[in-house]
Amino acid sequence: MAAQRRVSLSHWGAFEATIEDGRFVSARPWRDGGADADMIGALPALVHSPLRIDRPHVRARFLRHREKAGGGGRGVDEMVPVDWDTALDLVASQLERVRDIYGPASVFGGSYGWSSAGRFHHARTQVRRFLAAAGGYTDQVGNYSWGAAHAILPHVLGNADAVSSDATDWRTIAQETDVVVAFGGLNPKNWRVTSGGAGNHHMPRFVEQAAARGVKFVIVSPNADDVPAGVDATLISPRPNTDTALMLALARRAITRGRADTAFLDRYVEGHEAFSAYLAGETDGVEKTFEWAAAIAGISVNELEMLWSIIRQGRVMLTAAWSLQRADHGEQPYWALIALAAILGQIGLPGGGFCFGYGSLNGVGAAARRGYVPAMEGLPNPARSAIPVAAVIDAFTRPGEEMDFNGRSVALPDVRMVYWAGGNPFHHAQDLFQLERAWQRPEAIVVHEPWWTPTARRADIVLPATTMAERNDIGGSSRDPHVFAMPQLIEPLAEARNDFDIFGSLAARLGCADAFTNGLDEPRWLRRLWAKTERIGAAENVEVPDFDRFWKDGMFAVPEPESPEVMLKDFRADPHSNPLATPSGRIEIYSERVAGFGYRDCPPHPAWIEPLEWLGAATDGQLHLVTNQPAKRLHSQLYQTQSNNDVEPVSISEADAAARSIRDGDMVRIENDRGACLARASVSSDLRLGVLVMATGAWFEPDKATPMLERNGNPNVLTANRRTSALGQACAALSTLVRVSRFGGAGIEKGAA
Repeated sequence: MAAQRRVSLSHWGAFEATIEDGRFVSARPWRDGGADADMIGALPALVHSPLRIDRPHVRARFLRHREKAGGGGRGVDEMVPVDWDTALDLVASQLERVRDIYGPASVFGGSYGWSSAGRFHHARTQVRRFLAAAGGYTDQVGNYSWGAAHAILPHVLGNADAVSSDATDWRTIAQETDVVVAFGGLNPKNWRVTSGGAGNHHMPRFVEQAAARGVKFVIVSPNADDVPAGVDATLISPRPNTDTALMLALARRAITRGRADTAFLDRYVEGHEAFSAYLAGETDGVEKTFEWAAAIAGISVNELEMLWSIIRQGRVMLTAAWSLQRADHGEQPYWALIALAAILGQIGLPGGGFCFGYGSLNGVGAAARRGYVPAMEGLPNPARSAIPVAAVIDAFTRPGEEMDFNGRSVALPDVRMVYWAGGNPFHHAQDLFQLERAWQRPEAIVVHEPWWTPTARRADIVLPATTMAERNDIGGSSRDPHVFAMPQLIEPLAEARNDFDIFGSLAARLGCADAFTNGLDEPRWLRRLWAKTERIGAAENVEVPDFDRFWKDGMFAVPEPESPEVMLKDFRADPHSNPLATPSGRIEIYSERVAGFGYRDCPPHPAWIEPLEWLGAATDGQLHLVTNQPAKRLHSQLYQTQSNNDVEPVSISEADAAARSIRDGDMVRIENDRGACLARASVSSDLRLGVLVMATGAWFEPDKATPMLERNGNPNVLTANRRTSALGQACAALSTLVRVSRFGGAGIEKGAA
């Protein structure tokens, strides 16, 4: 049979697939979209991985004893293959049992949104919709990417759009901006990924255009790798977690030197007087001077003077990476950045003000209309139970306790059953050894998964799910001007089934099939979703092809907006006609609502609060571990396609390596009180003293002989199950102290298990 070529989509870009004899044999980036060829090229190996789950499996002890099996054997007991009817009957009976005895809130619906670029076969939507139709469940609120921002921004700006969707168009930066100050950096590796996928990886081109026009770039990061290649940027390397102090000092300098735009503050900002008093030291006795901030951040006063000389005039764009708010008190740097931008008075101007995420994801600041990528509808959750997304361990180990969360008290549910589809908590959660202990408490754990991931290996019932290559879907992102048809490329491997079909079979057993499916199968759901896109096009006078034409063409190029987006432009033009959804209708630098919460770890205005773990509190030999996204993976995805002959690398400065007799390429042990992992030392001249940098995503594999030692190099065995504050209750993984030493152990066998 002649080879077939089809276009489809992944989170790391659109691609052209080659299919021969029913097998996905190769993939290359689509057209001139700029997707990474290595990541795209790994797709066939991902789909046909030897770690694919071929049929349903049940843990042997659970098959014999059901919910009385206990969780101690998870990850150790034999997984027994069973037929689909046996597995589905077992899942349905466990759902009914837990719901009837303990109530629907005792079913925890775990998932994360990165399993597929497709919007119909979107595992998080599917599992939520099914569990809601089946009577309810405990949901998760927020995300690991920008959970603290999701909580604080509505108090400051009225909603979280400034991190979730809104962004000033890079074209205006190239045309209007004089200087971009990027707290947390602009690392090009992060631009290889877009949630939902992208036809155009535009960030390198736009940064290059801005630099060519003469835009100055200042990168504030302890890692020189966060400077885009080819950009003549100024690098300032503070201690991790100290960006807030720098922003506060710059805000104080702007006020004392007459640079503050008082007219803007009076018209658009609530509470700037109280914030100014804090900066002056009137409330805590500490003026936020350059000397004060430099001592905290471990940089020179001259570096702050230089930065001030750059931003005190001209059009300034301030941006912060998502990583900044994944730390102790992570709400503060985002709030402080907005406050500094407000004092400079350029919010709502082309190329000025602030933006979040330029250094975190492809597509931020792209010229793209929103609303043209359709999504499957959810259903109301009858249980009305939800926890912060990063509080999984707490939910499993502290049932019935109350947790402060964003102005209310949340009761932690009594989780008896876990239903996980489309995610790998043994990647994205913190303190993984503690999670493994907590994972033993629920009575039943069900996982949908294409591969034998660490999570699948720790389930009671595993149902083999298809990949994006084995089903039809529609994909795209609101940050990209394309919507892609995602045709089924190959038949489902072995006995794999789509999540939708699995849930449909379970819904039929539980008597809620109509509520879940609406009487539609996959083809009719895709047509229903595309009708949404057609309606939006009609409302905006944009010509949208009908479904058959769209599917034949394989892609719909959404026309660009009529004018480049400038965040908060309408608010600046007329704050009375376009008020923000805050209590005052203005930007709230001091929030009476937050003040009313009374949280000691999140005051009512931006403030410097010392992290629990940072270099300012380090004892002899401790280093600050910065965990970031891998260069050629999406989180833990694609790990199974890589060579497993070595552990993950960790970057260490030349001076720190020399002090520990560590040479480039040495095997090292990184540890703290929470656990330890192995890594391969990469000695760097581009890293600040006292800092380690290590990518997340290695598959969690505890060493069988050495307790509390992880052998693939997963740094989340070191991060704490501690969250940003009582307001955000978000992931604080980037506040982590560790020690590192050469590893001379024997008997460590590598492999992805």
